[in-house]
Amino acid sequence: MFISVLGLTAVAAVSLAWALKGDPAQGKVIFEQCQICHDGSTVETKIGPGLKGLFKKEKMPSGKKTSNANVMEKINQGGKQMPPHMNVLTDHEKENLLAYLMTL
Repeated sequence: MFISVLGLTAVAAVSLAWALKGDPAQGKVIFEQCQICHDGSTVETKIGPGLKGLFKKEKMPSGKKTSNANVMEKINQGGKQMPPHMNVLTDHEKENLLAYLMTL
C-alpha cells in the first residue's frame, strides 16, 4: 500500500524532498565533469552507462533499485570503472548532482 502525500506516492515524496535540498542548475555544472564517462541525454554507454531517465526507471544500470540512497551510494563508492567521489565532492555538491540527475 502506498501512502499519498499531496497526490504523490511516499517514494516520490521522499525523492522530491531530497531533490529540494539540491539545486539542479548547480548539479548540471557538476555533471559536466561526469560527461567524460556518462551521457545525460541518452541511455547509450560511453565508458559508463547513459543516465537519461535514470529516476524514471525501476532499476539502475547496476541492477539495484533506483532510489536516492542507491544513487548516492554509487556516487560515493563508485563502481567497476567509476572512481569513488565520497571525498571529491562535498555533501552539498552531491545533493545538487542528485537533484540534476532527477531531471534527466
